[in-house]
Amino acid sequence: MTPPRVSVVLPTRNGAATLPAVLDALARQRAEFPFEIVAVDSESSDGTADLLRNRIDRVITIPAGSFDHGLTRNLGVEHARGELVVLLVQDALPDSDRWLAALTAPLFADDTLAGTFARQCPRPGASAITRHALARWVASAETGRMAAVASRVEFDALDPMEKLLRCTFDNVCSCIRRSVWIRFPFKATPIAEDLEWARDVLLAGYRLAYVPQAVVVHSHDRSARYEFTRTYVLHRRLYELFQVRTIPTRSGLVRAIATSLADLKGTGVRSVPHQDSRPLWSPRPLRSIALAFAWPLGQYLGALSAVRGWKPFRSRMV
Repeated sequence: MTPPRVSVVLPTRNGAATLPAVLDALARQRAEFPFEIVAVDSESSDGTADLLRNRIDRVITIPAGSFDHGLTRNLGVEHARGELVVLLVQDALPDSDRWLAALTAPLFADDTLAGTFARQCPRPGASAITRHALARWVASAETGRMAAVASRVEFDALDPMEKLLRCTFDNVCSCIRRSVWIRFPFKATPIAEDLEWARDVLLAGYRLAYVPQAVVVHSHDRSARYEFTRTYVLHRRLYELFQVRTIPTRSGLVRAIATSLADLKGTGVRSVPHQDSRPLWSPRPLRSIALAFAWPLGQYLGALSAVRGWKPFRSRMV
């Protein structure tokens, strides 16, 4: 058999609800190269492992409690044979049969590229709040971008938010060059393994590309508790990696909550039309209010925990 040029690595846990559609989309890909699919399953209890074994090339099983955003992906890449490795989450649905070709084409064409990442579009039934939040993320833009760092001196001269923007990379759907990964594997981390890896490879002289022609459908309507936890953990890491502190003071926190309340109130009164003209989102004032507090509080306390050296916590929610 012809060895694969590309490997798709899927970290999974109890993904039986979303994986069939993802696997169907992978099976429909029209690519001019052979590819394989490898999954790293965290002891699913919903039949995910059996579903995968019938449809993909390789399944590696790990204890559920041992999942790590960096190390688990490393394990998947270790078992991959392709020169390019696509990292995809279990509920990110490729939206066309040319998704894989679009995501990998820049890497086949340019050896100086270490990785690419795809555009994310919200699910058809996503709430207006979720659509509003996703629209602010770089990986929802319609225009491509290339990131590079001229030198360590140039990088160090950037302000924290410029450093973060330069290193934006998203493993919801990305593709990395395996030869670069051998030099720069992902590091053990509770979150943001993609941003840390991007920083390391950019400083080593490689480039990264955002490829909006490769699209996955991916969004979540999660609880305020989840959003607070994720934001807290993420902003602790953003401070550790880039010294980003979006809300540094208590007065800034009060202003951010007020702004967030006004912003989400405006979002909540607009329903999002769909093809059948039915509203996709019904206002949920309590959730809107909770999110308006959760996001700023997570940003403020997450960065503060890094500044003060508080003991980090791990959550199975993230």
